[in-house]
Order: sequence, then C-alpha cells, then structure tokens
Amino acid sequence: MRRKRVVAILALAAVLALAVVACGGDDEGAQTGGGDETASGEPTPGGTYRVDVETSFDFTADFDPTAEYTAVGWSFYNLIIRKLMSYSGTAGSAGNEIHPDLAADMPEISEDGLTYTFTLKDGIMFGPPVSREITSQDIKYAFDRLANPKIGSFGYPLYYEVIEGFKEVEDGKAKSVSGIETPDDKTIVFHLTKPAGDFLYRVAMAAAGPIPAEVADCFTKAGDYGRYVISSGPYMIEGSDQLDISSCDTMKPLTGYNPEKQLILARNPDYDQSTDDLRSNYPDRFEFVINSSNTDCFAKTKAAQIEDNICSETGKEIREYTTDPDLEGLLKANPDDGVFYIYMNLTQPPWDDIHVRKAANLIMDKTALIRGWGGPTVGEPATHILPPTMSPSELEGYDPYPSPDFSGDEEAARAEMAQSRYDTDQDGTCDAPECEGVLNIMGNTERDKSMVPVMESSLGKIGITMTTRNIDDPYQFIFTPKEQTPMSGTAGWGKDYADAFTYYLYLFDGRVITPDFSYNEPLVGLTEEQANEIGIDWPPDGVPSVNADIDACIEISDDTERTTCWGDLDKKIMEEVVPWIPWLWRNYTNTISSAVSNWDFDQSTGMQAWQHVAVDQSKQQ
Repeated sequence: MRRKRVVAILALAAVLALAVVACGGDDEGAQTGGGDETASGEPTPGGTYRVDVETSFDFTADFDPTAEYTAVGWSFYNLIIRKLMSYSGTAGSAGNEIHPDLAADMPEISEDGLTYTFTLKDGIMFGPPVSREITSQDIKYAFDRLANPKIGSFGYPLYYEVIEGFKEVEDGKAKSVSGIETPDDKTIVFHLTKPAGDFLYRVAMAAAGPIPAEVADCFTKAGDYGRYVISSGPYMIEGSDQLDISSCDTMKPLTGYNPEKQLILARNPDYDQSTDDLRSNYPDRFEFVINSSNTDCFAKTKAAQIEDNICSETGKEIREYTTDPDLEGLLKANPDDGVFYIYMNLTQPPWDDIHVRKAANLIMDKTALIRGWGGPTVGEPATHILPPTMSPSELEGYDPYPSPDFSGDEEAARAEMAQSRYDTDQDGTCDAPECEGVLNIMGNTERDKSMVPVMESSLGKIGITMTTRNIDDPYQFIFTPKEQTPMSGTAGWGKDYADAFTYYLYLFDGRVITPDFSYNEPLVGLTEEQANEIGIDWPPDGVPSVNADIDACIEISDDTERTTCWGDLDKKIMEEVVPWIPWLWRNYTNTISSAVSNWDFDQSTGMQAWQHVAVDQSKQQ
C-alpha cells in the first residue's frame, strides 16, 4: 500500500508500518493513541525526540511538498508546513475533522458551491531565512507549482483540476492558475468549474501549503525544492537560518536534511504559538535517523536510546509486546483508514466472470490471512471497501459475503461458482482450463509469503489453482495495465484525506487508466477503446463502470449526504462489480520507549502525531 496509503499512493507507508510476518498473537495489551500520557504526569516541554526510520527520505519527490506523496512525508510536514485548513492530530473520527489553520475561520462559500473565499490569520511568518509574514500570494504560488507539469506529481493535480485555469497551466497554455484570486495579502479566492464537496480537505493537503517564491523560484524541476523547504510551522529543517538566499547560486542544501541519512528539525524562531491551537510542540528538536536494521531499531526503542520508530514490526515483536507486562502500553495499534485486498483483473479469465469473483469472496479465509500477519493486533477482517471510520452508519455490519469466523463458506462459494461459465458441469468447481495456474504476483516480504498458502488453500476448494511469483517490486506489474496481471494479494490503500473520493478516484475510476500506469488494478470502468489501446482482449461481458456514480457523489456538498452516497457506491461495487476480496482493515502499529511522556495517533496521516509527542528527558538513555 497509504498509505497513499505499497507504493500505490500511500504504498510506502504500508511497507514501513505493516510488514508483519507470520507469527501468532492477540491484541491483549495493544494500546491505541488518543492523547496517551505516561505515569510521569503532564508532559514537559523540551528535549530531543529521537526516531529511527527504516528507509531513506527521498520517498516519491525528494521531500518536495509540491509532489511528495507518502504518508510518512506528510506526517513530517505537520511539523513544518501549515495549510489553510488542517487537522488536530488525534485518533478516531475526531482526527479526520477539518479545522482552520492559516485561515482565520471557515471560508465563505457561494450558494452554488463554486467560490471559496478564505481570510488569513495575522502574524503567521515564514521561518528563517525568509522571516516575513505569509501572504495569500504564497498560497497561490504553491498552486501554480502544483499545476506546472515539470514540478507537480501525478497524484496531486487530479484533485485540483476542478479549479478554473488549473488545467490550462498543466497543458502549457498558461503560467498561473486564473481561478485563484488574491485581492489583498489576507484574502484568497478559489473559483471552481463544478462543485466539489470535499474541497476543504483538498486545501489541507501538504502541497497546498504556502511556499516563498524568493526561494522556490530557483528550483524548476520536480523534487529540487525538497532540500530547501522553508518552514511555515513550529519547526524548521536544521540549518535553515544559515541558508543564503541572496541568489540561486548561493543556496546550498540545508544541513538538517540528507535523504540518505537524516531529517533534523529545530524550533522555528519565527513561529507564534498563539496563532495555532492544533499543535502542542513539546520537544525542542526532532531527530529522524535512518536505521536499516529493524532488529536494532526495536532494541534501541526498548532500551530508551530512541523514543519512537518507523520500522516494520514482525510478529515476534508484536507477540512480545502483547504478552510482556513490562512492555504494557508501549505497543500502539490504531486503525489507520487503510484497507488491504486481493484484486481480480476484470479483463482476465477466470476473473472476467462475476460469479467466479463472488465465489472467491465467499471462500477466502480472512482469519488465516490476518493470523499470518501477526493476529488481531494488525487489524480486523474487512468486509467491504471503506474503513469503518470513513463509512456511513448504513454500512455498519455490512458483509455481502459472510462466513463463519471470516474463514470462508465453501457451500455458498460452490453454489455461486456453479453459475459460472467456467464451471462446465455446474458442480461448484471451476474446471475450465482458465482456472488452472492463474498468475498471482506477490511481493517478496515475509508477510506476502505468509498469504500464499492461505490463498492457494481457499481458492483450491472451488477449483482455482495459482501460479505465484514473489518478486521484490510487484508494483511494476500490478500498476501496469499492459502487463495484464490477473491477480495480486499484495495490494492495499490508504486515504489521501478523510473523504471517500480519495478511494474511488484512483481505485475505481476508469478515466485514470493509462496503458503504462493505473492504481485501478482490476481496471474497473475500462472502455473497449482503452482496451484496444492497451492491447487487452475485450471480455465477453464487457467491464462495468462506476464513473457516473463517482461524479454524482463528489458534487454533493453536505458531508452526511456525500458520505451516504459513497456508502451506496461501496455496496454497488461489492455486489455488482466485485473487483476485490477485501480482507483487512489495518492497524498502524509501532512501539515507543518508556521515556515518551505524551503520544497520540494522527488519524489524518495514519501515523504518529509528531505535533503532540513529548519526552521525559530523565528516562532517556
């Protein structure tokens, strides 16, 4: 997977946070976030909060906020970038609620939903070396960068093409987004081409934060600004105050950021806490340091040599922390709005038959898949697309393919298979040649390997056999439609923001499919013209589309009504399209040291709420 979100959008985050291998365990002793405090009492400001990270910091865009697209990067930005709207950094549904940040209040929205007018707070400054008040022009400049095809990423622009003039910049017909006005330094107005009920979430993304032109104008290629990011938040990259911005030639990369070594953050001297009620900002300093050994990472955490980590827990660590009373409260497990699923390519036999896809859902042993990842601590069985915290109440308990203990229902699966053209004698077994050796692409991690025997055993009960290839980079196949990969169990997704549109846009909209890339692995909504372009044989029953349903939901401005619309679409996809076998609504799991005096989980990023952590320096080693 968010993680976006695998390197689907938030893919990298899943690899970092949830690479859990086969090992038993239960959820006894697992703790959620939500304002944890240790026995030391109220958190004390000061100290250095130390974190080991298992992989490099170059991520998807070398830490340039205009194109950076990982949950890990976004979690760091909460410390250094403020946006018009933002989040409170806590667990649960409250953590997905949107609040004014740079904006003085909620925006004025026109009756037709096409115009949003924001007024900025007074006294919010860029950090050194810019050290001036942030203006509306700095926010507009960030959007101009987003629209610039030489700088913006693949993912972000799709959310902002609804702004008048954005597409013209993308297409090289203009240099500035005409639909964004800045009548004065404190006012910014967005004009949309059609209603977007989730627009406030879109301006809360890191790429929409202010960027000073006097620095970023020197960096005209994607990723280049990443080593020079100027703070608008409580912390800055160490060395920012030494950056010489008198000319482009005098600027040297900030010493606090080396994508292959570390990210060091210090307090921003130009930050005014009185302007910010969303962040606590206890530590004086953060040290995020690369440590490729997850064994060493956990040993250092347990010994209080570091406070926290972004390393992949194994089943061994989870079992230890859930059974040792001395470690009680030091394992954090929080539902992070991510879902893992086995996808079935709607154009490839036998998955081009909906009865085969339904039978596969009915037979899959989700409990065994979760056990292979470490047991209930890593999450709960998924029964549909949207995670519970993002679902309307109408989806509570919804399970279109139920089975006892989520272990599969062979009788129901065989009855469904008997309706398929690939069951030639209608006895409940897939017996056509297309049912043999179906290619299944998986990653090479222990968690992926633990899934294969379960998938083979489950599907074998209805006559489907698999040929599995475990490779280091499965995404080169599963995200490339022209590879025509029939299925994969190494798929997962996390939200970009707290609206279901961030699931449906990428995962089920046929208009985002290109021959060389698509997060929509099952190819929902593929047209016959697209299939011909890619070189895919058009299946006998065609390919179902939900494009119109997506368009209808996104235009609804009322949050409750829009959420209900997405819930209805969830049911339609699960019952009438059936592109997935959803099996896990995941938890983000991580361990902390006994020196942590305050900790919270940030529902918006699905990771640690760095803006609220604190350390007891007397317990640090």
